[in-house]
Amino acid sequence: MAVISMGDIKKGVRLEISGVPYKVVEFQHVKPGKGAAFVRCKVKSFVNGKVVEKTIHAGDKFEIPNLDHKTMQYLYDDGDMYQFMDNETYDQLGLEYTACEEASKWFKDGMNVDIIFHNNKAISVAAPEIMELEVAETGPKDKGDTSSGSKKPATLETGAVIQIPYHVLTGDIVKVNTVDCEYLEKVK
Repeated sequence: MAVISMGDIKKGVRLEISGVPYKVVEFQHVKPGKGAAFVRCKVKSFVNGKVVEKTIHAGDKFEIPNLDHKTMQYLYDDGDMYQFMDNETYDQLGLEYTACEEASKWFKDGMNVDIIFHNNKAISVAAPEIMELEVAETGPKDKGDTSSGSKKPATLETGAVIQIPYHVLTGDIVKVNTVDCEYLEKVK
């Protein structure tokens, strides 16, 4: 299996620490005046989404995790787990709520999601990066709210809450970045 050392650390690199797959989200090479250089980084777990700080020294080596991605269809929430279906084999897969924490607020019946497998075990779900969703509830368009930077909270059809401009109303379809939870534009 391929190995990652201190010099290979950069944003987006995937590595396995104590059997858990992580992705580097932030890093900084540090060269102190005295002693050896090291890398201080923040890594995000694929298993539970938690971000931890890690210091990597010159001799440290990490394996590249065995991650596979599969597009599957979200079916429903059965009360204990989220249920997904393989689009090719029609096999059904249940994932616990903890594996779907970040993506679950974007789930919509019948949508395709990216399931991440580590050593053939499903560990995480990623919703599509860009989605078009209906605004289910938001405040009214008030007179005088014309400044370009002002925003109001809106609940989308999936239950996610984002900030939108004042001109967007209940029932409008908006394009959303699910990674940053940001409004992109109103769909015509």
